[in-house]
Amino acid sequence: QVQLAESGGGLVQAGGSLKLSCVTSGSKFRFDRMAWYRQGPGTQRELVASLTSTGSKRYSDSVEGRFTISRGNAWNTVHLQMNSLSPEDTAVYYCNANGRLASYDYDYWGQGTLVAVSS
Repeated sequence: QVQLAESGGGLVQAGGSLKLSCVTSGSKFRFDRMAWYRQGPGTQRELVASLTSTGSKRYSDSVEGRFTISRGNAWNTVHLQMNSLSPEDTAVYYCNANGRLASYDYDYWGQGTLVAVSS
């Protein structure tokens, strides 16, 4: 069974930084794409950043230039370095892994880690 576990969330002051990590277990293949999503109070879940197995990266407009997604050294791990945080970044951050293996579409989610930014 594939499991994703996020860590690194917490409370930080505006202008500060945090680094989130997502560690996976139970996978026997490399994920096509790993991504970070977030859901703030009263908002829908939105894509923050994604990274494909070929190294292609995408960022939402709201975090471009402040956040950096990267692969970890371990198998199927991904990090999100978040700089210049603002209260608008307050949300639960979720790790996601998705893609297609043979004829099977997979889409895995972690439980989320809370990031709270105080003004």
